[in-house]
Amino acid sequence: MAGLFDKQAEQYAQLRPKYPKEWFSMLASLTPEHKAAWDAGTGSGQAALSVAEHYDHVIATDVSAAQLEHAARHPKVRYLHTPISTSEDELVAMLGGDNSIDLIVSACAVHWFDLPFFYSVANRVLKKPHGIIAVWTYNFNIRNLEKMMTKVLEVVKPYNDPRVQYGLDGYKKLPFPFESFGFGSGGNLMELDMEVEMTVDELIGSLKAGSTIVKAKEQGLDLLSDEILEEMRREWGDSTGSRKLVFLAYMLVGKPRSN
Repeated sequence: MAGLFDKQAEQYAQLRPKYPKEWFSMLASLTPEHKAAWDAGTGSGQAALSVAEHYDHVIATDVSAAQLEHAARHPKVRYLHTPISTSEDELVAMLGGDNSIDLIVSACAVHWFDLPFFYSVANRVLKKPHGIIAVWTYNFNIRNLEKMMTKVLEVVKPYNDPRVQYGLDGYKKLPFPFESFGFGSGGNLMELDMEVEMTVDELIGSLKAGSTIVKAKEQGLDLLSDEILEEMRREWGDSTGSRKLVFLAYMLVGKPRSN
């Protein structure tokens, strides 16, 4: 994952949709303490900033130094570069040690991780028995632009990294070895609407920041051809202003399993 988002780090930071504040209020209501949180795979810090509204301090980690350079600063957020070479014990120490974290979040990132490694660290650092882990993703199945986005997804699909399929499937097949406590895990995905105000140019920019499209372009293949972009603008309509788009999002929530 380290190199996948480096070259478009600035574009990614500017154009990726923001997550609804209500999600973070809901997650914060699940933890009895609000001292420490970890945003794993923070990218440019979109989730970390919202988590910081509810927790005393947030450790936000990423394997991409380029992404972290473009992360928005916040007095309660500490960004840490964690290269692939970081060992489990090193990462646990960086996060404050065993049994130290109230909430772990991973926003549109966990499918890129070494899952056994990440879940081992998560189980160690989560407070027992009340620590919470939440992972989520969204895809470009936009409710009010279904025809347009179906065409784009069909064009992109043959070039996707296999790990992207977890996200396209809405994390339905993502391994998630945590205990269910009523919703969001144990095969019971939370399906959420994510409403975002965007112009057509912002939507196109967000698509162009995707790892598949960037990687294909580096190989000389423009998946978002002029023909496809023209078709997108035609379906969008005459307006050059913003529209409220409804992305489909999926969340898994769990807590450490009892030994």
